[in-house]
Amino acid sequence: MRKTSAVLASLSLAVLALTGCTTTASDGAAACDRGGNDKILNVADVSGDLGSAPEVTVFDPVKGDETSFADVTVGDGLALTTDFQPVVLDLAFYGGDSGKKLYESEFNGDPSRVHSIDYWAQRSPGLADVLECATGGSRVLAVLTPEDFGPQNVEAFGLDKGENIVAVIDVLDVMPSKASGALQFNDAQGLPTVVRAPDGTPGVIIPDVPAPTEITTQTLIKGDGPEVKAGDAVVTNIMGVSWDDKKVTTSSWGAEASIGAAVEQLVGATVGSQLLIVFPATEAAPATAIVVDILGAVTAPTQ
Repeated sequence: MRKTSAVLASLSLAVLALTGCTTTASDGAAACDRGGNDKILNVADVSGDLGSAPEVTVFDPVKGDETSFADVTVGDGLALTTDFQPVVLDLAFYGGDSGKKLYESEFNGDPSRVHSIDYWAQRSPGLADVLECATGGSRVLAVLTPEDFGPQNVEAFGLDKGENIVAVIDVLDVMPSKASGALQFNDAQGLPTVVRAPDGTPGVIIPDVPAPTEITTQTLIKGDGPEVKAGDAVVTNIMGVSWDDKKVTTSSWGAEASIGAAVEQLVGATVGSQLLIVFPATEAAPATAIVVDILGAVTAPTQ
């Protein structure tokens, strides 16, 4: 009952007014010249394992006119190439004058705390530059100007005027921004055709035939990642199109990826895959075609 609505809710969809997919010359990805300034490594001593709360001694006072960063450890995971690519990270902030710890995130190994560069930049604008092109498994040391830390944060932490902020960021995991893998052949008649922009944004072409009367699932791209298990939290990009009026009703493309419970249609699929799921009309909802890119599957640690 109300299966379409339940799946949409489970996947935590963001509703956007999209009219189709567009292409970009660079497929939405940054050039990924990481850059950085190795002199930043001299502003503090940072020790401890990646993913555990770091032990940090700030050699105060730390002065600088612009935000700078350096990688203490360079991971071999994927790089953050877009503002909305899913990332799991921990971070800690320290006063540049006092060396006092201002804030420290959980550092509890929970891989389900999935956000994006855009999410963190809304909270501290300088993190956009600090995180761009960082790779999964990296530990980053950064010095933020008060402006890049964010005026609201400067006020909230009672920092002195002009005080810089030292940040330690553990980039625990970077997930892909779109499905990738082997294209699959499907010979089912009367189902939508899916096309893709270079950045992965799908376009769904609904045929001029009645919608299926049963839930129908196709694998369009088969990824080579692990299988989704019941109970996993699944990170997805998703687009829904109404069968009758052929309009996009739901999309997380161009926004933060969704994370929600592994619904029945996703269990057994592999990370990196793209699925087409068609839900027939019910009394509560019209027939809908949904394209799902499976970007990650995580299990939160037992507390």
